[in-house]
Amino acid sequence: MKRTKLIIVLPIIIVFMLLITPISHALEGTVTKNRVNIRSGPGTQFSNMEQANKGDRYNVLQRADDWIKVKLNYREGWIAADYIQIHSEQHPETITISNKKTHIRNGPSTDYSINHFADKGSIYNVRSATGDWYEIENKHGRGYIYKQLTKPVSTPSKSSFANKTIVVDAGHGGRDVGAIGATEVFEKDVAYLTAQELKKELEMLGANVKMTRLRDDFVPLNSRISFSNTLNTDVFISLHYNSVPQLPNVTGIEAYYYQERNRSLATYVQAELIKSTGADNRGTSFGDFLVLRQNYKPAILVELGFISNKNQASLLQTTMYQQQLVSGIINGLGKYFANE
Repeated sequence: MKRTKLIIVLPIIIVFMLLITPISHALEGTVTKNRVNIRSGPGTQFSNMEQANKGDRYNVLQRADDWIKVKLNYREGWIAADYIQIHSEQHPETITISNKKTHIRNGPSTDYSINHFADKGSIYNVRSATGDWYEIENKHGRGYIYKQLTKPVSTPSKSSFANKTIVVDAGHGGRDVGAIGATEVFEKDVAYLTAQELKKELEMLGANVKMTRLRDDFVPLNSRISFSNTLNTDVFISLHYNSVPQLPNVTGIEAYYYQERNRSLATYVQAELIKSTGADNRGTSFGDFLVLRQNYKPAILVELGFISNKNQASLLQTTMYQQQLVSGIINGLGKYFANE
């Protein structure tokens, strides 16, 4: 008789144990409703131990289907998952992909289907962390990636810019006005405005900043390239603004590179520009521009907005938005220096 009971009970115990997922990371959970029952086991059939109220916080120990095991003062209890919000563990804000054709899945396990493949060096923002997986997203989409297939992108610091030589190229100048905006603003003037603000902020961080033009002068493209190539240039960045008069509602920021080795530089700067401004993300692309093609130093060209868009043209000339643009460029450069 005892032998029979063991045969019946043991499978039940095994199934119950398989349903329980241990949580190896120190997580916390916050109760989201008042008078929530804390039970002695993962189900309504278990006795009620005490009640929790909205805002109460507990250390999370395990999960069993729709129930969360929490640490009480001197014992442990279970709360229905619908009534407790688990806070994700600390994680990096941004990660980069370590290998080619890395699987991005629809959930935090290899049991989930592959969403898409990520290229080596791709950068993603991290939304949350679940065990050994990150939930990530960028302009290509959202998904989950195994943590060991990534590297955190270091946060830039002031030391990142110390002794760095950065050539800031304000596009156009003098008789070359560049694009003409919807409000009759010249591209050369807005680019110079950005260049001056960028120079000031970079120098405060300890960078050695060189300008391809110091005022509203015409400087040939070959002269700008030679200037960069003869210096110990760490980064050359050319600042421009777009214009498509026949499409006055188009907006957005985009970054270009010519050499494949400069793709990551463009990607870092583009990602941080979008983050700081909230502008439409037009991505990073190969750009066959003379200032990039004949530049032997790390070089990118950024189109910082469309002056053919009347609202954006006005916004681009405000101090607040210029500071947002400069902040994005600096954060991007900082991440490039910290990670390359």
